[in-house]
Amino acid sequence: MEIREFQRSIERIYFERDSERGLEGSFRWFVEEVGELARAMREGEPGRMAEEFADVLAWLSTMSSICGVELEEAVGKYAAGCPKCGRTPCQCE
Repeated sequence: MEIREFQRSIERIYFERDSERGLEGSFRWFVEEVGELARAMREGEPGRMAEEFADVLAWLSTMSSICGVELEEAVGKYAAGCPKCGRTPCQCE
């Protein structure tokens, strides 16, 4: 699935409810999911980690949509390597 396709899918599923909740409320849910991911990583449960990574990405996508930002365009920042030094792998000190 392409990033743009994922963002549209999350919008179809959740955008109406999430936009009513607003950016602040959606951000709180995002932070909660990051905490759940941290616990899953600490406990070393690969299946649960995968689920939590998906949840974190979904909430990030929701916030991006609420803000009118296309994630696929935003990640272009890294298309040519490190945004600071322009190299892959990064050579920044």
